[in-house]
Amino acid sequence: MTRLAIVLLTIALIFMFALLIAAATGTLARLDGATYPAALMRAATAFAAVLTLAAAAAGALVQFLP
Repeated sequence: MTRLAIVLLTIALIFMFALLIAAATGTLARLDGATYPAALMRAATAFAAVLTLAAAAAGALVQFLP
């Protein structure tokens, strides 16, 4: 498997994980009694946080790659 394919699959996996976390956050916020706009904002915040964390982790790991 080429390096490009591995990178693309990893990016797709991260996006799917971020969407899953955002959906769970929105659902839990809605079950907690939040309005739809508030639940959507919480889900968007969680999505952005997961992507930011993934970017920070990738940036830290790049230092160790040859």
